[in-house]
Amino acid sequence: MITYNSENVKFPGIRRRDTTAWIRRVAATYGKRVGEVGYLFCDDEKILEVNREFLNHDYYTDIITFDYDDGDTLNGDIVISLDTVRSNAEQLGKDYDEELHRVIIHGILHLCGQNDKGPGEREQMEAAENRALALRGQNV
Repeated sequence: MITYNSENVKFPGIRRRDTTAWIRRVAATYGKRVGEVGYLFCDDEKILEVNREFLNHDYYTDIITFDYDDGDTLNGDIVISLDTVRSNAEQLGKDYDEELHRVIIHGILHLCGQNDKGPGEREQMEAAENRALALRGQNV
């Protein structure tokens, strides 16, 4: 089950049923199924609080993914700052909705085993995000 919640922000204009189906399609391309995944959409202050409390990081970010995977079943919590998503979209000249969906799937890709911190991994993650975004409108 995928749950969606918000704290300190208006819930984003995503279609939960369509988003859930899309996430399941993307996970399946990695041979994974979705177990318990929780999304929390929040503001910059909340994500900074989470970053400090759980990761000992003192900075803002667009997403934090907590991975509780069990074999081929994806389980985790994904915290997304809508403030940072919006400012990133503006800085990159991207559509907010596209950037939001890119970040939504970014967390799932982490749960599927994709990384973005090592040499060459950022480019691989971006390619995986682009492939996942291409699946977004498909009814497979």
